[in-house]
Amino acid sequence: MKCALITGGSRGIGRAICIKLAQDSEYHILINYVSNKDAALETLKLIKENDGTGELIQFDVADSIDVKSKLDNWQVNNPDSIIEVIVNNAGITKDGLFMWMPKEDWDSVINISINGFFNVTNHLMQKMLRNRYGRIVNIVSVSGVKGTAGQTNYSAAKGAIVAATKALAQEVAKRKITVNAVAPGFIKSDMTSSLDEKELKKMIPVNRFGEVDEVADLVSFLVSKKASYITGEVININGGIYS
Repeated sequence: MKCALITGGSRGIGRAICIKLAQDSEYHILINYVSNKDAALETLKLIKENDGTGELIQFDVADSIDVKSKLDNWQVNNPDSIIEVIVNNAGITKDGLFMWMPKEDWDSVINISINGFFNVTNHLMQKMLRNRYGRIVNIVSVSGVKGTAGQTNYSAAKGAIVAATKALAQEVAKRKITVNAVAPGFIKSDMTSSLDEKELKKMIPVNRFGEVDEVADLVSFLVSKKASYITGEVININGGIYS
């Protein structure tokens, strides 16, 4: 069985990606979540309503021991299955001006984005290389491309993943593994629910926030065979806000 693992797949963009891959591909969807099991179960329900298959896999991407033990345990229980697709979507924001930023707000954002990417992708990489096929999509942000005031930690975390995407793509391309990043701008989700949409959309050339399904459509394309010659790219999906 060929599987796609989506970290932070219980809500928002992650949920939309899970559902879209269930619709567009034959992949069995592995929905990663940390604590919100009810939201993850709702994602699974929506996958099944779209004639897809999936299951929950609980771990904290920032905890390397947790990642390793849960993924190893899943592999033992599914010896004939292979994870062909990794979507590194898990991330959090802890916004604030850098001069007043507590160290824990820096550390938590960095740990989930950067160490989360390492812990999950590094652990699965050898199997992917042996299989000679794979798709890795890293969800970054406009903040990681142009930088956003009040988000120095988040911009640093996502900017690091942008650089890692470009480097890793070069290492694994010969094994038919592509590595790309998707950089959303303002997308309607829990993460942006506290923002002043009416005011902010004036900055966006298309004059609206994006939808989670629009991001999911792009990820679905990058995961497909149609995107075999695209690797090491950072694709902006932001309605025209460019750095």
